Amino acid sequence: MTDPIADMLTRMRNALTVRKEKVEIPASNMKKAIAEILLREGYVSAVEYVENEHEGLIVITLKYAGGKSVISGLQRVSKPGLRTYSGAKNMPKVLAGYGIAIVSTNKGIMTDKEAKKENVGGEVLCYVY
Repeated sequence: MTDPIADMLTRMRNALTVRKEKVEIPASNMKKAIAEILLREGYVSAVEYVENEHEGLIVITLKYAGGKSVISGLQRVSKPGLRTYSGAKNMPKVLAGYGIAIVSTNKGIMTDKEAKKENVGGEVLCYVY
């Protein structure tokens, strides 16, 4: 697999389309950090880690409100063929501040607002809105 983050976002997007309650994703440290951000920001209901003989699984419980998904869009920004970076001063705003950008910085994976507060830039991984 060349882009595991895009695979994670696609699995979530597909599960949201068919209104599944949970989605299973092969685990990695970066995917765990992204799932924790989605939980902290209120986009998903729960995140659990299941160990198996390989790398393990991340089980994400998706969140719905009024029959509609809380997440209306997941968009991969920085791709393996074209990396996208942003400085602390010009961090992208998603839906005029209603969405979040997930950024990989030298201080860890965080949201665009946290990166601005910490005054660090980095690779813009994805947009969630």
